[in-house]
Amino acid sequence: MRNFSTWILVMFMVMFWIFRIIIAVTTEFGIDFAGITAQNMNLEVILLFVVLLCLILIVKRKIVGALIYLLAYGMYFGVDLYNNIMVMIAGTTLPLGATLSAFISLVGMIIPIAILFDLLADKNRKAHPVDKKTDWFYKNEQFDRKLDDRADKNNYRTL
Repeated sequence: MRNFSTWILVMFMVMFWIFRIIIAVTTEFGIDFAGITAQNMNLEVILLFVVLLCLILIVKRKIVGALIYLLAYGMYFGVDLYNNIMVMIAGTTLPLGATLSAFISLVGMIIPIAILFDLLADKNRKAHPVDKKTDWFYKNEQFDRKLDDRADKNNYRTL
Protein backbone atom coordinates (compact mmCIF):
# COMPACT_ATOMS: atom_id res chain seq x y z
CA MET A 1 0.00 0.00 0.00
CA ARG A 2 2.19 2.77 -1.28
CA ASN A 3 -0.56 5.02 -2.60
CA PHE A 4 -2.19 7.74 -0.57
CA SER A 5 -5.52 6.94 -2.22
CA THR A 6 -5.33 3.34 -1.05
CA TRP A 7 -4.62 4.45 2.52
CA ILE A 8 -7.58 6.83 2.48
CA LEU A 9 -9.94 4.22 1.01
CA VAL A 10 -8.86 1.59 3.54
CA MET A 11 -9.41 4.12 6.34
CA PHE A 12 -12.93 4.81 5.03
CA MET A 13 -13.49 1.08 4.79
CA VAL A 14 -12.43 0.58 8.42
CA MET A 15 -14.51 3.54 9.63
CA PHE A 16 -17.60 2.22 7.81
CA TRP A 17 -16.93 -1.26 9.22
CA ILE A 18 -16.76 0.16 12.77
CA PHE A 19 -19.96 2.11 12.06
CA ARG A 20 -21.67 -1.11 10.98
CA ILE A 21 -20.49 -2.80 14.20
CA ILE A 22 -22.05 0.02 16.21
CA ILE A 23 -25.28 -0.31 14.22
CA ALA A 24 -25.35 -4.09 14.79
CA VAL A 25 -24.78 -3.71 18.54
CA THR A 26 -27.39 -0.98 18.93
CA THR A 27 -29.91 -2.96 16.90
CA GLU A 28 -29.29 -6.07 18.99
CA PHE A 29 -29.77 -4.18 22.27
CA GLY A 30 -32.77 -2.23 20.95
CA ILE A 31 -31.10 1.16 21.30
CA ASP A 32 -32.23 3.87 18.88
CA PHE A 33 -29.20 5.15 16.97
CA ALA A 34 -30.68 8.05 14.97
CA GLY A 35 -33.29 5.72 13.52
CA ILE A 36 -30.71 3.49 11.84
CA THR A 37 -31.14 -0.25 12.24
CA ALA A 38 -29.57 -3.29 10.66
CA GLN A 39 -31.63 -4.68 7.78
CA ASN A 40 -30.95 -8.33 8.58
CA MET A 41 -29.13 -9.03 11.82
CA ASN A 42 -27.86 -12.52 10.89
CA LEU A 43 -26.56 -11.33 7.53
CA GLU A 44 -25.06 -8.24 9.17
CA VAL A 45 -22.89 -10.34 11.51
CA ILE A 46 -21.76 -12.60 8.68
CA LEU A 47 -21.00 -9.54 6.57
CA LEU A 48 -18.86 -8.03 9.32
CA PHE A 49 -16.60 -11.09 9.32
CA VAL A 50 -16.47 -11.22 5.52
CA VAL A 51 -15.44 -7.56 5.42
CA LEU A 52 -12.67 -8.28 7.93
CA LEU A 53 -11.30 -10.96 5.58
CA CYS A 54 -11.66 -8.59 2.61
CA LEU A 55 -9.82 -5.87 4.52
CA ILE A 56 -6.80 -8.13 4.86
CA LEU A 57 -6.90 -9.05 1.16
CA ILE A 58 -7.27 -5.43 0.08
CA VAL A 59 -4.31 -4.35 2.20
CA LYS A 60 -2.30 -7.10 0.49
CA ARG A 61 -3.43 -5.61 -2.88
CA LYS A 62 -5.46 -8.64 -4.00
CA ILE A 63 -8.25 -7.89 -6.46
CA VAL A 64 -10.15 -10.94 -5.18
CA GLY A 65 -10.65 -9.11 -1.88
CA ALA A 66 -12.11 -6.07 -3.62
CA LEU A 67 -14.40 -8.25 -5.73
CA ILE A 68 -15.69 -10.17 -2.70
CA TYR A 69 -16.15 -6.87 -0.86
CA LEU A 70 -18.13 -5.39 -3.76
CA LEU A 71 -20.22 -8.54 -4.16
CA ALA A 72 -21.04 -8.79 -0.45
CA TYR A 73 -21.93 -5.13 -0.07
CA GLY A 74 -23.76 -5.17 -3.40
CA MET A 75 -26.01 -7.96 -2.20
CA TYR A 76 -26.62 -6.32 1.17
CA PHE A 77 -26.74 -2.59 0.47
CA GLY A 78 -27.52 -2.71 -3.24
CA VAL A 79 -30.96 -4.23 -2.74
CA ASP A 80 -31.90 -1.63 -0.12
CA LEU A 81 -30.56 1.21 -2.26
CA TYR A 82 -32.48 -0.06 -5.30
CA ASN A 83 -35.73 -0.34 -3.34
CA ASN A 84 -35.35 3.15 -1.89
CA ILE A 85 -34.56 4.64 -5.31
CA MET A 86 -37.63 2.98 -6.81
CA VAL A 87 -39.79 4.47 -4.04
CA MET A 88 -38.28 7.91 -4.71
CA ILE A 89 -38.85 7.57 -8.46
CA ALA A 90 -42.49 6.65 -7.83
CA GLY A 91 -42.89 10.06 -6.21
CA THR A 92 -43.41 8.92 -2.64
CA THR A 93 -41.43 10.76 -0.01
CA LEU A 94 -39.41 8.62 2.34
CA PRO A 95 -39.43 9.11 6.11
CA LEU A 96 -36.22 10.38 7.70
CA GLY A 97 -35.07 6.92 8.83
CA ALA A 98 -35.52 5.46 5.35
CA THR A 99 -33.74 8.43 3.75
CA LEU A 100 -30.82 7.99 6.14
CA SER A 101 -30.82 4.27 5.41
CA ALA A 102 -30.70 5.02 1.66
CA PHE A 103 -27.76 7.39 2.20
CA ILE A 104 -25.88 4.77 4.23
CA SER A 105 -26.60 2.20 1.52
CA LEU A 106 -25.24 4.64 -1.06
CA VAL A 107 -22.03 5.08 0.95
CA GLY A 108 -21.91 1.29 1.37
CA MET A 109 -21.91 0.93 -2.41
CA ILE A 110 -19.49 3.78 -3.22
CA ILE A 111 -16.65 2.53 -0.98
CA PRO A 112 -16.30 -0.96 -2.58
CA ILE A 113 -16.53 0.49 -6.10
CA ALA A 114 -13.84 3.05 -5.29
CA ILE A 115 -11.59 0.35 -3.78
CA LEU A 116 -12.04 -1.88 -6.83
CA PHE A 117 -11.18 0.99 -9.20
CA ASP A 118 -8.15 1.88 -7.07
CA LEU A 119 -6.83 -1.68 -7.20
CA LEU A 120 -7.47 -1.97 -10.93
CA ALA A 121 -5.74 1.34 -11.63
CA ASP A 122 -2.73 0.31 -9.53
CA LYS A 123 -2.34 -3.12 -11.14
CA ASN A 124 0.10 -1.81 -13.77
CA ARG A 125 2.40 -0.30 -11.15
CA LYS A 126 2.42 -3.58 -9.24
CA ALA A 127 3.35 -5.53 -12.37
CA HIS A 128 6.15 -3.09 -13.27
CA PRO A 129 7.48 -1.66 -10.02
CA VAL A 130 10.07 1.09 -9.90
CA ASP A 131 12.77 0.53 -7.33
CA LYS A 132 15.46 3.20 -7.27
CA LYS A 133 17.81 0.96 -5.31
CA THR A 134 18.20 -1.62 -8.07
CA ASP A 135 17.05 0.07 -11.28
CA TRP A 136 20.36 1.88 -11.68
CA PHE A 137 22.07 -1.51 -11.97
CA TYR A 138 19.57 -3.48 -14.00
CA LYS A 139 18.44 -0.74 -16.36
CA ASN A 140 21.78 0.91 -17.16
CA GLU A 141 22.80 -0.72 -20.41
CA GLN A 142 25.32 1.99 -21.21
CA PHE A 143 27.76 0.66 -18.61
CA ASP A 144 27.67 -2.95 -19.80
CA ARG A 145 30.95 -4.29 -21.10
CA LYS A 146 31.18 -5.34 -24.71
CA LEU A 147 32.24 -8.97 -24.65
CA ASP A 148 34.08 -10.98 -27.27
CA ASP A 149 34.05 -14.75 -27.85
CA ARG A 150 36.55 -15.47 -25.08
CA ALA A 151 34.53 -13.70 -22.41
CA ASP A 152 32.69 -15.39 -19.62
CA LYS A 153 29.12 -16.11 -20.72
CA ASN A 154 27.68 -16.50 -17.24
CA ASN A 155 24.65 -14.38 -16.56
CA TYR A 156 25.42 -12.55 -13.35
CA ARG A 157 22.42 -10.26 -13.66
CA THR A 158 19.53 -12.40 -12.60
CA LEU A 159 16.11 -11.24 -11.51
